[in-house]
Amino acid sequence: SSLKELHGIFPWLVESIFGSLDGIIIGWNLRCLQGRTNPTEYSVALDFLDPSGPMMKLVYKLQAEEYRYDFPVSYLPGPVKASIQEQVLPECSLYHNKVQFPSSGGLGLNLALNPFEYYMFYFAISLITQKNSPITHHVSPSNSAYFILVDTYLKCFLPTEGSVLPPPSSNPGGAIPSPTPRSPAVPFTSYGMHHTSLLKRHIAHQPSVNADPASQEIWRSETLLQIFVEMWLHHYSLEMYQKMQSPHVKLEVLHYRLSISSKHHGSPAQSSYQALHAYQESFKPTEEHVLVVRLLVKHLHAFSNSLKPEPLSPSAHSHTASPLEEFKRVVIPRFVQQKLYIFLQHCFGHWPLDASFRAVLEMWLSYLQPWRYAPEKPPQSAEPLPRSVSEKWAAFIQENLLMYTKLFVGFLNRALRTDLVSPKNALMVFRVAKVFAQPNLAEMILKGEQLFLEPELVIPHRQHRLFMTPTLGGSFFSSWPPTITDASFKVKSHVYSLEGQDFQYKQMFGTEVRNLVLKLAQLICQAQQTAKSISDHSAETLASQSFFSWFRFTPSDMNGSYTGNDLDEIGQDSIKKTDEYLEKALEYLCQIFKLNEAQLTQMMMKCGTAQDENGKKQLPDCIESEDGLILTPLGRYQIINGLRRFEVQYQGDTELQPIRTYENATLVRLLFRLSSALNQRFADQMEVLCSREDFIGRLCRYHLINPHLAQKTRYIPMLKDRTSHNWGPRISLRFLASYRTLISLLMLYFIASWFCIGPVGCTFIILFGYFLYAILMTFFSEGWKPHQH
Repeated sequence: SSLKELHGIFPWLVESIFGSLDGIIIGWNLRCLQGRTNPTEYSVALDFLDPSGPMMKLVYKLQAEEYRYDFPVSYLPGPVKASIQEQVLPECSLYHNKVQFPSSGGLGLNLALNPFEYYMFYFAISLITQKNSPITHHVSPSNSAYFILVDTYLKCFLPTEGSVLPPPSSNPGGAIPSPTPRSPAVPFTSYGMHHTSLLKRHIAHQPSVNADPASQEIWRSETLLQIFVEMWLHHYSLEMYQKMQSPHVKLEVLHYRLSISSKHHGSPAQSSYQALHAYQESFKPTEEHVLVVRLLVKHLHAFSNSLKPEPLSPSAHSHTASPLEEFKRVVIPRFVQQKLYIFLQHCFGHWPLDASFRAVLEMWLSYLQPWRYAPEKPPQSAEPLPRSVSEKWAAFIQENLLMYTKLFVGFLNRALRTDLVSPKNALMVFRVAKVFAQPNLAEMILKGEQLFLEPELVIPHRQHRLFMTPTLGGSFFSSWPPTITDASFKVKSHVYSLEGQDFQYKQMFGTEVRNLVLKLAQLICQAQQTAKSISDHSAETLASQSFFSWFRFTPSDMNGSYTGNDLDEIGQDSIKKTDEYLEKALEYLCQIFKLNEAQLTQMMMKCGTAQDENGKKQLPDCIESEDGLILTPLGRYQIINGLRRFEVQYQGDTELQPIRTYENATLVRLLFRLSSALNQRFADQMEVLCSREDFIGRLCRYHLINPHLAQKTRYIPMLKDRTSHNWGPRISLRFLASYRTLISLLMLYFIASWFCIGPVGCTFIILFGYFLYAILMTFFSEGWKPHQH
């Protein structure tokens, strides 16, 4: 096809593949396309969208002609959208010289993107806009076509070995220019430094064949990463957005807003509440979204760690380092660190307290361990000993101190509110404790905290720096501040740039966090005791369920009050795993925080005495008041997590209980009518029989009177009114509606027919056996042995 035709169908083709921005058109639904279920479509889609496939060749073909495509600003992340609509340009160079104002009658602002940017914008944002697409079968996100394509694009444009492959071009050596600078119709104020990307300016002003090949090598890598970070991690409130900006920029924006408000017909400036509401958005990342971000984090660690060793001579380094090597050096602190930190904070604070948090946890732990993705391999040993963290990672830990310390405190607060008896929650605590217990890691984190807490010396050449890192998200060729050599200043710069100058730092190894760890250790001990009691209860239940006890006709479990736990359905193996996870987590926490063994022993003994002599758990923690017992916050936590419970039993009429799952609903209703008719017809005769003092009276009292209801009628005489229900002696037939009873009768009749006894003989045997059972129970019902039915 001709270029003109391709230019016309390109936006339609992109929307047909990735779906529409409003989510109405699903497109190819790459997130649900898997090779296991749709092998043909899966392979065709991957081949078509491959970096060297037909779709990317079309992109490069259109790129060479400098075509532009409009992308609505209204579909950008909330903070970016609001700032552009307020005519304040975001600091990321991705948006510079691209904002286009609508023509007369147009709707909203647009970004003028080149084909590569337009394609990648749609590809990245489809992870957000298509999250509510219908899924007809269970899909593993890590095996979907979308996940594989993200991995493929990262490996192609951010290679760990070699350089980026040049784009296919009909003109060998020709440059593919980026958009030429456009002058917006209304002046914009920049939130970031006023530095345009030297790299992009270099390409834009040298569209000739003699363009610098080093610049051509890197612009796609920078653009791809900026788009991924902006679309996947740039969602938060106005407070967070402004906290990321420098003080002088916020002052500049304030002056600009005042000038704009005075120009536009004297309209008042937008109130702070309205501005806050404008920036906020309902952002609920899915598990698939988090898995894709984790893939990005892991690849960026591998990409950054593939940096070649620095030469001994600084002059040689400045002349020989390629743009790709410089990009590897700054890719994490410049592009990812700030937005990922806020994204993780959002997830830690808003994610449900369930096992799905494991995806967020593993993504966080992947970022904390860049040494796992370093090229060197650990030495092979006979015993798998924990690998010590090398001192060369001390700079990374210090420059990411809040990632380790503040998020660890956030995880502690989550762990204190979860059910640690669950094996999945116990595994998460074990994973975090194991990572932080790696040899030498806690010492390096403590060293970083000490550097931050050092008193700041008033040095003249530091006063203008304002504890600021370079503008995150801009091009890495932008101007940098003077070289920082003080490790303490680096840590302070990191903390204040992420949290602001008024941030009150909470020490990870301080007294407050140590108390939280002790509370977690106490909950771990309680969870171990709870898991043990559940295991013992399950073992007792299995032992008591013999073959003949299954045939009993009495509804013995009608008033059972054991609430149970998910471990009851998982089995003894998972209970054993839970105990192992909690035990190892407690051991790792002792290593990290140097916990006193005497304290832990005392806690274990305290948790052990929380059970009475019969092995039953005590009541939840309460305080007595005039209105009775009132639950404390600890008591509510114990009830929610199944650590303790009240012994609550049904106190009403057993005949009027809700129909149980093990009962036949139709039979329950029919037998209730039949028993009600019998009780009304023979109520006086049963009353006379139960009043006798001989053996017949004892037999009738045992089988016709409910002792629980008889005690009630002693205090509430109105219950003796038989117009509504018969609360005196009565016949109960509800046990015949139990499926267990019905199956037992069928089995007995089958056995009788096998031995040629016949139905009449089998009925006689059953009645005779029940009569003997009734006589035996009567002898023990009123005598030296307590009543047991």
